[in-house]
Amino acid sequence: MKPIILLVFALFFSIPILNAQDFEYGQISNDDVILKNTRLDSNANAMVIREFGTARMRLDDASGRLFVDFQYHVRLKIFNKNGFEHGTITIPLRIRKEEDDRLVDLKATTINYADGNLTRTDLDRKKFYVEKLNKYTSLTKFTMPDLKDGSIIEYSYTIQSPYIFNFRRWEFQSDIPKMHSEYIAFIPAYYNYHTSLRGALKFTTENAEINNGCLNINGVMVNCSKMSYIIKNVPAFIEEDNMTAPSNFKSSINYELSDYMLTNGTKFNVTKSWKDVDRELLADHDFGQQMKKKEVFLPLLPQILKNTTDELSKAKAIYSYIEKNIKSNGFIGYSSENTIKKANELHSGNTGDINLALMAALSAAGLDAEAVILSTRANGAVGELYPVLSDFNYVVVKVNIAGQSYLLDASEPYLPFGLLPLECINGKGRVFSLTKPSYWHDLTANQKRSTRTILTGTLSPDGKMKGTLSTYSLGYAAVDKRERISRSTSVDDFVEKLDEQMPNIKITSHKIENLDSINNMLIETYEIETQGFDVSNPDQIFYNPFFINRTSTNPFNLNERTYPVDLGSAREDRIIMNIKMPENFILADKPKDIGIALPNAAGRYMAAIALDNSTLSVSQTLQLNKPIYEPDEYLSLKEFYSRIIQSQKTDILFKTK
Repeated sequence: MKPIILLVFALFFSIPILNAQDFEYGQISNDDVILKNTRLDSNANAMVIREFGTARMRLDDASGRLFVDFQYHVRLKIFNKNGFEHGTITIPLRIRKEEDDRLVDLKATTINYADGNLTRTDLDRKKFYVEKLNKYTSLTKFTMPDLKDGSIIEYSYTIQSPYIFNFRRWEFQSDIPKMHSEYIAFIPAYYNYHTSLRGALKFTTENAEINNGCLNINGVMVNCSKMSYIIKNVPAFIEEDNMTAPSNFKSSINYELSDYMLTNGTKFNVTKSWKDVDRELLADHDFGQQMKKKEVFLPLLPQILKNTTDELSKAKAIYSYIEKNIKSNGFIGYSSENTIKKANELHSGNTGDINLALMAALSAAGLDAEAVILSTRANGAVGELYPVLSDFNYVVVKVNIAGQSYLLDASEPYLPFGLLPLECINGKGRVFSLTKPSYWHDLTANQKRSTRTILTGTLSPDGKMKGTLSTYSLGYAAVDKRERISRSTSVDDFVEKLDEQMPNIKITSHKIENLDSINNMLIETYEIETQGFDVSNPDQIFYNPFFINRTSTNPFNLNERTYPVDLGSAREDRIIMNIKMPENFILADKPKDIGIALPNAAGRYMAAIALDNSTLSVSQTLQLNKPIYEPDEYLSLKEFYSRIIQSQKTDILFKTK
């Protein structure tokens, strides 16, 4: 909400203090002292005994502004040293020039029980510090004093926030279990908020009632809706790999301001239509006006396009120019920070500068280019029911050529033309054009994560193997590998680290092709040596051929997963090995050839082993054909990987003639 609206509206409001159902600070019971983690989760290193929060609006007399005051109070128990990390507290605060969140009334206490006595140690206020996460967020941090096994820690604070658009959200779930989580929100009658519930948990108690006399408006007492929510025995939210933002799936309640009304009956709609947003964004200096600045690139086009013959080659040439000429400054956003003209001159900018420059350059070349704003996977899901621009934090470009659309992000240096970062593959994006209304577009990966590995080697009677290992990477596999190599000081440094990560394999020489040719396959060739088997018992020689990219741990370990497995893209890995064995080796036993399939052709794993004319042939194929697997497919995935692990544990048995 804009400050001017807040100032005008604040003139009418006076808010008295209201007491919600908080629990008494520092009053520890015997039940708290003897509490064991077996109460909810025997694997828990810490547990919330009780937490309480409340949020309400308040008129600040000094500034004449409206604030949302959020009060938080929690008591939790540390069961062992592994739970000490929960004694380090981080409180994020928004910083926006004159609209900073303010942290007040912070207090924290550690309570220990020993020899029949309770000892209390209060946090020294000099012990907390403030760290700037980025230009939008600061972090207040402190560590609870005198932590021991069995410590009970308790702290409370109030955040005074000028952001009434997003009334304070509440997360019932965290990474440790909670015995009791309670939230009360006081919503003034003149405010309407869109309320959304996330997560799989059900409320233990949910109550709505009228709180009389919540506000005094020009001498008239106005009521509030008092919304109370309680969930008891809350399980910990366990994060696994292959997921979008945890906030999408944790049980929580979220608010966004829809409209409000003044005392004279005048109503202001905060939630706008996309038609309104289209008009505002296209007129915005940092977004729409930058999209239109074709003149920045018109003088540069003859040189950029000198070797192009058609629209697709023009688009690729412009993409290559922007990607190489404007480097990311490390900040993301869907609007420009410095104008695309300055970004091009300084060769640096945020994602908005870079990709809005890309759109302007494509448009200058007569191509049909559009801007797509989206929310990254870490930022969370975008609601499609009504426009909420604060949901979005990134912009890419959509160029339409000969009936086909290409999504482009020139801010990432190792992305080939037409491939978005996996971080951007998150639901839908909103497309903005200079000539037509905005619309939704699915953000999907048009390439899979693909690798093909070929090993050709010779195994000597002493168990040593020498050979050539070649890996061919395409799509996201190539992007990831190029990024890993770029983080090393050189290719030699990368190979040295790779050699250290594979203790059973020694790399004697290497060659990497197409490292800078991002539109081509990345090819790695290594000459390797390895000890294949133990020669102490020549009558029984055990050899495991699954030593390349072996699956040793199951990535899916939960008994139940309530959120999707989101890989971002499909995946395919193929491994082919041809190893010349000693002439006197006889194949006595080998793992059975295996073929495992997921239901509905969602994936498969195949492995086959054969010995022919003293050449051992091993082939493996792993395919995951879907970018997203729903929660009801989780147990199938878990079993799928368990069987792969078991099959790769089995050795080949050789005997000598």
